[in-house]
Amino acid sequence: MKSFLYALLLGFSLVATAQNKVSGTITNKKNEPILGSTIAIPELHKETISDENGKYIFNNLPNGNFKMVFSYIGFATQSKEFISNSREQKIDIFLEESLHQMEEVIVSTAFNKLQSQNVMKVEHQSMKSLSQKGTSTLIEGLATIPGVSQVSTGTSIGKPVIRGLSGSRVLVYSQGVRLENQQFGEEHGLGLNDAGIESVEVIKGPASLLYGSDAIGGVLYFNPEKFASPNTVAANFSQKLFSNTNGSNTSLGVKTSSDNIKFLVRGSHNTHADYKIPNGNRVTNTRYNESDFKTALGYSNAKFTSTLRHNFNKLDLGIPENGTAEQTSTKNTSYPKQAVFANIISLNNTFFFTNSKLDADLGYISNDRSEFVDSDVANLHMKLKTYNYNVKYYLTKFGKLEAIIGTQGMHQTNTNSGIEYLIPDATTNDFGVFGTANYEWKKNIIQAGIRFDNRNVTATEHGIVGNEGYFQSVDKKFQSFNSSLGFKTNLKKDIILRLNFASGFRAPNLAELTSNGVHEGSNRYEIGNLNLQNEQNFQTDLNLEYRNPHFELFLNGFYNHINNYIFIAPNGRKIDGLDAYDYAQENANLYGGEAGVHFHPHPLDWLHITSSFESVTGKKQSGDNLPLIPANRWNNSIKTEFKLTKYLKDSFAVLNIEHTLNQNNPGPFETKSNDYTLLNLGFGGKVTLGKIVFDVNLNANNLLNKTYISHLSRLKNDGIPYIGRNLVLGINFVI
Repeated sequence: MKSFLYALLLGFSLVATAQNKVSGTITNKKNEPILGSTIAIPELHKETISDENGKYIFNNLPNGNFKMVFSYIGFATQSKEFISNSREQKIDIFLEESLHQMEEVIVSTAFNKLQSQNVMKVEHQSMKSLSQKGTSTLIEGLATIPGVSQVSTGTSIGKPVIRGLSGSRVLVYSQGVRLENQQFGEEHGLGLNDAGIESVEVIKGPASLLYGSDAIGGVLYFNPEKFASPNTVAANFSQKLFSNTNGSNTSLGVKTSSDNIKFLVRGSHNTHADYKIPNGNRVTNTRYNESDFKTALGYSNAKFTSTLRHNFNKLDLGIPENGTAEQTSTKNTSYPKQAVFANIISLNNTFFFTNSKLDADLGYISNDRSEFVDSDVANLHMKLKTYNYNVKYYLTKFGKLEAIIGTQGMHQTNTNSGIEYLIPDATTNDFGVFGTANYEWKKNIIQAGIRFDNRNVTATEHGIVGNEGYFQSVDKKFQSFNSSLGFKTNLKKDIILRLNFASGFRAPNLAELTSNGVHEGSNRYEIGNLNLQNEQNFQTDLNLEYRNPHFELFLNGFYNHINNYIFIAPNGRKIDGLDAYDYAQENANLYGGEAGVHFHPHPLDWLHITSSFESVTGKKQSGDNLPLIPANRWNNSIKTEFKLTKYLKDSFAVLNIEHTLNQNNPGPFETKSNDYTLLNLGFGGKVTLGKIVFDVNLNANNLLNKTYISHLSRLKNDGIPYIGRNLVLGINFVI
């Protein structure tokens, strides 16, 4: 099959006719060439690196208007529009030095602009920057971003929380397609491995205009690993070791590209024992094992680009139920436990026309999840299969006006084969259409859009009426219109203001509508509610940024009103010896924001002092607090960058102090949480030993071995602290 694909793509490359070409030279203020600067044409998914003479070249470009982005560490990112036609063009660029981080093209929003040109404030973090923090899982790294937290079950299971909203209210995109992994379950983790992921973008707030249902709280958009530069072969091997869990994360990847055909493959394996709390005991059955395999095949010419990606992920997760009972360093999970087999297959295509283009993303996601209580016979076994599509047509640009029209949809089936049923066999179909436009003049941008969505949920009758595991037939339809309006302006040269208004919606998920059984991971009996209506919200966001060469300041504020907020609460009865919980609805409000500074004083340009504060409050209309609202957090870091010797370059050392305040506003069935302060240290750099070059990181997290319990820990009710001191050593070889 692979040979056939190669032959097919090679055939396409031979018949490509367009030969548009752009080349140039990248220099600094001394007119010296810059080696290793990145030059990208985001609309064409093309990227290259300047050589030792600062030169770059792009071949086989389609006709049309495009934007080229030039970036290099220590220099200000530049973008330049150009017209690709039948003649060869030369575009030389002079990059100015800047102490700010490089700007990135934001992929998750509609028009793929640089962050400074974007109407929405989007948090962008590379996996490299997150890995320098020494976190053991992807979700732990995400939880260091202001406004993002996690609902955790030990170190193995984490669910993202964005400004107090989690579960099905946070949509996850991977490989350009919507990720579906039974995310309604509290003990169901993110299900992604950070190996083979380039970066993550976080949209904090309703993004239903672009993504439809379930984006009411925000979006995590994971950008996959890029292909190798044209006509090169690259490989890397990385290894992380964790002292607390005796853990090991290993990854090996190889990639190669010609002018037209690109290929990569990556395999990873993670294994961890039970985590150790500060008193020296291990929390029984928090051990886990994960295997991950990613591969991608790409083709591009002057008419279209196409990328086929596949991600297989296998998880073996222990579920902690007995506190610090069995004391062992084994990595073999015991009962109860989960086994998850997940596949993500995506086909991302872009077709280029004269002055317009069409993006068509197709996806298939399978999530095979089993929960075992006391034997290898699965009590719960759910297979979720999802087919989705996302088609966007970028209309011809008219002066300063850009516009997109599109359609999205999903066909999803859930089937059960375990001893018990928590939700019935069911089918979900989504369909949505939208349009959005962006108008830019001088330093001002206004962006607006509208969307309509329809969801149909059907389920078959199962079981005996009145008994556990009985499900009546379901045929429910949910519809919603949503819109957004955003404005961005430069109040002064160094001050950016963004103001956004957006509505969003979330249709009730299958568990909320139909549950009738024991949820082993939550240790309760859950009862669904077929009368639930759409959650419908309206959020206002205000972002203010100030930036000069040595000081940065940002202020983000939001107010989010949600009609028909869905929650689960005990009804006072017991079924099968467990508390019974019902799903219900009530209007709710969330408000808060994030603020931060970044100071790098001259002439101490190697010194970076950062501080950020985040806060969110969630209330029901009745006055009760919403559940799972993270405590306020204050994060402070001092980072130095230096060069020790010719053998250790691009070095850094960082001291981080994270203070989490008391959570004195718990939900009705939660308890208050005490404050705590964590001290973290990090050190790393690029080691050069002859022709051997590798990156090394050494981190000490929770250095003082502080005993603490996060408010969002699912082990909180059992009084089980979170992980104690953890030393992390990471090495990455580029071969």
